[in-house]
Amino acid sequence: MATLGIIAAVAIPSYIDYRERAQIAVAIADIHTLGKDIASYEFSNAALPNSLADIGRASLPDPWGHSYQYLKIAGSKNIGKARKDHFLVPLNSDYDLYSSGQDGDSTAPLSAPQSQDDIIRANDGGYVGLASNY
Repeated sequence: MATLGIIAAVAIPSYIDYRERAQIAVAIADIHTLGKDIASYEFSNAALPNSLADIGRASLPDPWGHSYQYLKIAGSKNIGKARKDHFLVPLNSDYDLYSSGQDGDSTAPLSAPQSQDDIIRANDGGYVGLASNY
């Protein structure tokens, strides 16, 4: 019985860590796919979509069951709502696309605790990953 307890004590945290890393990887892949769909829409229509509904992806949930967030920045008045880095500089000049992460909560600056688990697109697509690593 003690052996089973020791194995469980080692295996359960490893499994939880593995599952979390897998969910982050899925969110990163989804954001890359959404970015390609947005680029295709932009190429066909000479403008960015106004929402993910315009590319038929409004109902795509992130790995935690939350909706992906999209904000068109280029050519709009949304620059004030754009995601910002630790120096409060906007992450993107074209559009923001992100998952609000496991907690489902997020705020514009990445320095906020609620934003640390977000999976973000930054540098106009040059970076996609955890906000805490950006």
